[in-house]
Amino acid sequence: MCCSFIFIFFAVIITVSYFFEPAILVKDDSRSDYEMQDQSGIEESLIEFVKPSGPERHQLQEVGDFKSTLEYSDDERIVPTAQTEDLSVTASQIRRMLVGDSARTSLVVVNDEATINDSRRIELSPVQSNSKPNISDVDRLKSGNPLGLAHDIKIFVYELPPEFNTDWLSDARCSNHLFAAEVAIHQVLLKSPLRTLNPEKADLFFVPVYVSCNFNPKNGFPSLSHAPAMMKEAVNLISSAEVYWNRSGGSDHIFVAAHDYGACFHAVEKQAVAAGIPEFLRNSILLQTFGRRDGHPCQEVENIQIPPYVAPQVIRKYTTSPPENRERDILAHFRGKLELHPRNVSGQLYSKGVRTRLWQKFKRDKRFFLRRKRQDGYQSEMLRSVFCLAPLGWAPWSPRIVEAVMYGCVPVIIADSISLPNSHAVDWPSISLTVGESDVDNLRRILLRVVATNLTTIQHNLWQERNRRALLYTQPLVHGDATWQIFNLLSQKVSERKFKLTSNGATTAAI
Repeated sequence: MCCSFIFIFFAVIITVSYFFEPAILVKDDSRSDYEMQDQSGIEESLIEFVKPSGPERHQLQEVGDFKSTLEYSDDERIVPTAQTEDLSVTASQIRRMLVGDSARTSLVVVNDEATINDSRRIELSPVQSNSKPNISDVDRLKSGNPLGLAHDIKIFVYELPPEFNTDWLSDARCSNHLFAAEVAIHQVLLKSPLRTLNPEKADLFFVPVYVSCNFNPKNGFPSLSHAPAMMKEAVNLISSAEVYWNRSGGSDHIFVAAHDYGACFHAVEKQAVAAGIPEFLRNSILLQTFGRRDGHPCQEVENIQIPPYVAPQVIRKYTTSPPENRERDILAHFRGKLELHPRNVSGQLYSKGVRTRLWQKFKRDKRFFLRRKRQDGYQSEMLRSVFCLAPLGWAPWSPRIVEAVMYGCVPVIIADSISLPNSHAVDWPSISLTVGESDVDNLRRILLRVVATNLTTIQHNLWQERNRRALLYTQPLVHGDATWQIFNLLSQKVSERKFKLTSNGATTAAI
């Protein structure tokens, strides 16, 4: 009887231990909170360049419905041989064309902070549904930093008359072409918790001027000849209505210059350099797509390099499945402007002749998919391609660099000394190839060597979702996307300035 009791007692203990065993939490420190790691591996083949490597568990977050799918490419831009910086076309004249002579020029400043309601709150939401913010993000949220930026900042957005911005949105192209970052950043900022309606509480001031939406009626492409005058008139307005520009000389004011050569406002380098950055912008912070590693007169101003705009709704339309699930049967892809005899414009050849050499050398190579005109649906071709060529045009940067990343196609960047956007968040050397302009003739051999050696590694890095996110202007804002990256860099600039002021003050007190 005693033995039976002991047996039953131990049986009960074992049973209870089995069903109530404490959970053991294992943390994988090698896995980022916002990073997907593909466990399936990638099979490499010289014949079938890429085979699907198994389903990816995470995709781009849905970014809402959009009305238009219009896009703009710089491929067919027509640049006149004559100087086009004709400042006789003023912002006032453009306004009169849009809204008539009776337009009232006024600046609205709202000081009631309470009018910012909860609908402007943007949640910090990683793409993975099971991910959690890291400890530093939680601390920032508790400290009143709702976006989890490096430092908490407040930005005041000037409410300029609509002829400076929203009136231009009547043309759907304005918010969808490759310079449309000026619209996207403004729209997100208006709903952002970073925005303050009290300029006294602002660290920075955003001046929303849409200078890229004056489309040429003949060719349909943006004209920039009016841009300096239009921005100057906006500055005159805010400096006469409020004290904040004059107080800092514009050093805490932000402008977007998402054009070929930034705030030099010209598509051809020689003429852009000759025009230079307008004097009234030289103290301000410019958000611009243009950038070079070796320095350039058109970036001799405090600036943040931003990605060119690629419409999120178009990306979503074509990326219905993860990029590693795609069969890629094209070695190298390029569709766009390939001039047989490039014109000499002010002593400069389009693309420095690089695109012409690409066409001459590889137009009959069956592994190269080269087409001289853009057409709808070219994104499907990029989804089938292993490498997507991104040679310089008039400027070194190209929207193809961003498009290639979105479609899982390795960007092949052919633009000497180019600086790439968001390099603090995107490890460009691990996800792309850089080929010198003088090495174009050897491109086939270079690409095949990569296929035979480290293509699998490059693709594995490229297909990380965080890379796509860091280059895309999503609406609403998503933690880590292109606009978030801009806000984060701005917060660091504000912190650095405050530190310098504090340090200078301490030094003066010590003296």
